[in-house]
Amino acid sequence: MSELASRPSPPSEPPGLIPVQAGPADRDSAPPAGPGAMLAGRYRLRTRVGSDLLAGAEFWQAQDTVLRRDVAVTLLRTLAPEHGAIGGDEDPTGATRAGEMIVRALRSGSFEHPGCARLLDVLAPGAPGLPGDVLGAAVTEWVNGRSLAEAVAEGMLRPLAAARAVVPLAAAAEEAHRHGFVLGCDHPQRVRVTPDGRARMCFALPRPDLRPSDDVRGLGAVLFTLLTSRWPLSGADAARAGLPAATRTAAGALEPPSAVRPGVPLELDTVARGALGPENAPGHVHTAAAVHRVLGDVVAEDERNALFPPAHDGVPSDPDDVWQDRGRPVDPPDPVRRRRLLVGLATLAAAVLLVLGYVGVQVTSLFSDPSTPTIVVGPNAGGSDPPPAADGAAAPVAGPVRVAEVTVVVETGDRDNLNRVSRVIDGDPSSTWSTVTYRQQLPALKPGIGIMASFASAVQLSELSITSPSAGTRVEVRSAPSADASVDDTELITDATLDAGTTVVALDGSQPVEHILLWITELAPSGDGFSSEVGEVEFRRAG
Repeated sequence: MSELASRPSPPSEPPGLIPVQAGPADRDSAPPAGPGAMLAGRYRLRTRVGSDLLAGAEFWQAQDTVLRRDVAVTLLRTLAPEHGAIGGDEDPTGATRAGEMIVRALRSGSFEHPGCARLLDVLAPGAPGLPGDVLGAAVTEWVNGRSLAEAVAEGMLRPLAAARAVVPLAAAAEEAHRHGFVLGCDHPQRVRVTPDGRARMCFALPRPDLRPSDDVRGLGAVLFTLLTSRWPLSGADAARAGLPAATRTAAGALEPPSAVRPGVPLELDTVARGALGPENAPGHVHTAAAVHRVLGDVVAEDERNALFPPAHDGVPSDPDDVWQDRGRPVDPPDPVRRRRLLVGLATLAAAVLLVLGYVGVQVTSLFSDPSTPTIVVGPNAGGSDPPPAADGAAAPVAGPVRVAEVTVVVETGDRDNLNRVSRVIDGDPSSTWSTVTYRQQLPALKPGIGIMASFASAVQLSELSITSPSAGTRVEVRSAPSADASVDDTELITDATLDAGTTVVALDGSQPVEHILLWITELAPSGDGFSSEVGEVEFRRAG
């Protein structure tokens, strides 16, 4: 008799999983599987951490008594009547289902990936030392860290941290699908988050009816949960995992992450919705490789911009963040105050120039000979008077218009290379601003990207020129009522397709404007993606 036979019986099993009936004679005397029970004379069960009722599986943290290390054990039980047998307490197909799941686990035994715990042992139905109420078991590495519920219990993760967390899990799913396996990451208690913030599969033996598309939905669900703290798939699984279920509209549609919390980039919003949406819906993400590629691009772009302050994403800075907000709230821009400031600065500059000019004339007159004739240089040197304006005022002089301010405008997501946009008005075409490189052409991830140029006061323009090496870029020229106006509030003046070099765009007949938006609607091909680069933008006043 085993030493466990004298121990008191463990608590009854949770609803949904029931013990199997008596098996072969050599298993009749085996104690039931519970805390302290031994599997195959080696693995001692310690703490049950979850269950997958549809698979008839329980998830345990156990100890390998031979190597003295923690392991993760997935136990297969019979299904409760509502999931298995009808009209009785037994699960007549339990042994067949368990056998199929064990065979699949054995076939995937050689699969190893950093995003998935390594399979260490498989206990087939009827194996010696298997408790009488267990159909089979699989032993994997124990993933140190936290469950999904624990990872989001302390508050929202930064969107980029959530993307980084799912990258290794998506890579593991991509590799598994390439070898014909399914991970089963569509259950919240099968995934754990490591201390360095990586999501990793911990428990084996997924349901035999799962397809690769279920893993894609699982990847979208894990990303959705890390972004919103809500599980978007089964409400019953969410409750067992200690997570609230995701909110849905009256029509049953899932609310996107950006509607639940602020600061979610468009790319993450799109990939989460695409992975979780119906397979025939527009924008649906069909493969784990697509999820992995998009998340990898988002993380890579964030790393390229690591030297610059990130856009505010609604989450206070962490103590170890390079860029600290010191707890100060981010105030929204005040367009009226900014416009008044620009007008005040322009007026002050004009007054200073007038004073300096007057002082210069007075100083010159003290040292000049009044008998010396005045030398006039310019178009009126011959003595002809300049043509008066129609209303008697001085006629405006055709020529370049100085831009007072320039910024990047986007409808959603981050503003592409915002810190470099001033290069388009620095007078040096060799110093350029560019969009980020997108894997898909606009408007797949963004409806467009714009450069907003603001003048000190309203001006009548005759033309503008754009110096760019990105031939094929399509640009709409729009007048805007303010520097922070949305694209819907602007009016189209004209559009143009850029050539390599300088492209001149005529603006004859346009009304005086104070703000001009150059709205890019189509990017130029760039390697295996799409991006556009601008070296200089110049505006010319109408004569």
